[in-house]
Amino acid sequence: MKNQPSKVTLSWFACLSMLGFLATDMYLPAFSTIQEDFSTTQSLIGLSLSIFLLGMALGQLVYGPLSDRVGRIKVLLGGMTLFSIASVLCAFAPTVELFLAARFTQALGACSATVIWQAVVVDRYEGKVSERIFATIMPLVALSPALAPLAGALLEGQFGWRSIFISLVGFGAVLAVMTLKEVESAPISKTNEKTAIQLRRDYKQILGSKKFIGNMLIFAACSAAFFAYLTGSPFVMGAMGYSGADIGLSYAPQTVGFIIGGYGCRTLLNRFEGKQILPWLLKLFFASVLVMFLISTNTEPTTIWPILIPFCFLAAANGAIYPIVVSQALEDFKNCSATAAGLLNFLQTIICFAASGIVSAFTAKGLITITTVMLAAGFIVIIGFAFVVQARRQTVQQVQTA
Repeated sequence: MKNQPSKVTLSWFACLSMLGFLATDMYLPAFSTIQEDFSTTQSLIGLSLSIFLLGMALGQLVYGPLSDRVGRIKVLLGGMTLFSIASVLCAFAPTVELFLAARFTQALGACSATVIWQAVVVDRYEGKVSERIFATIMPLVALSPALAPLAGALLEGQFGWRSIFISLVGFGAVLAVMTLKEVESAPISKTNEKTAIQLRRDYKQILGSKKFIGNMLIFAACSAAFFAYLTGSPFVMGAMGYSGADIGLSYAPQTVGFIIGGYGCRTLLNRFEGKQILPWLLKLFFASVLVMFLISTNTEPTTIWPILIPFCFLAAANGAIYPIVVSQALEDFKNCSATAAGLLNFLQTIICFAASGIVSAFTAKGLITITTVMLAAGFIVIIGFAFVVQARRQTVQQVQTA
């Protein structure tokens, strides 16, 4: 195990972790333009985000066990190739149906990065070092919701919406080059063919852990609330009269909140354990979604600010919650770290897909749909924390009886 990663490796982690978010966020300001270009409905364009999340979810079930078996580098290079090819197809799709198919394929490539960077961190680092790495990288990921829509709006304005996907081809190529310079981190014994029996044992071990289930539910629900907002906000803001550039700029304040939360968490981890910080962060998250729900059901906002302000507090909570729950969910599975990371992200993304799909299906209801889904995610967070508490009590009892 290494003590600290190099700056080059940290940059690699950051770029890998950002890939899926860039593919999600860059085209958000172009929703209306894409809708007009394909002469289609809001629901189908919203579905392009939902179907991307579905592809991200399904692919991670494959990449986790596959990279445990054949190694991280080979699998990641394959994923980057698939991502780049699919991005070309998105850029030149003549119909919305082909665009949706290309988005699904693009997600299948992008999710390799999400699984593998987390697995490499777990392979190479332990304990607080792992938590601090996650707390370093995840706030950087938050730059994508701010910078990606702005870049997307700029590209759309200058070269049309299809140029957004051409730029993603280039980013995939850069990641492939960076990957070639990294050393394989999968244990040598794991590069041999993994039997179906062993895979079943791994899944049984992972899914039998209340610690994993609880942290996964928290991670998934917090992410689902975020994606519910991302899916519906372009349409809500468009109805309020905001331009594509305005929509892009609206993601900047929440990004600042996420970064503050992430680096605030990193600082707090120098003095406190993650389990001490987590309950307070979850209270902030739930309070934020509750306020947003009450505003949407009791008022009729004519600007985005009454919703955006509490959403920034939610983003700050998420920025601090993610590194703690991801690290704690995976730390007991070093024997099958990529399989555990793949399953974690699969379950998280499935819940995000459900949240995004519900918002897409009921976009006509506007803000009420978004905040209702977010409040439901808040109750899932409470359930997840209950599992975490049960797991801690079981651990204490096992130590006392040992």
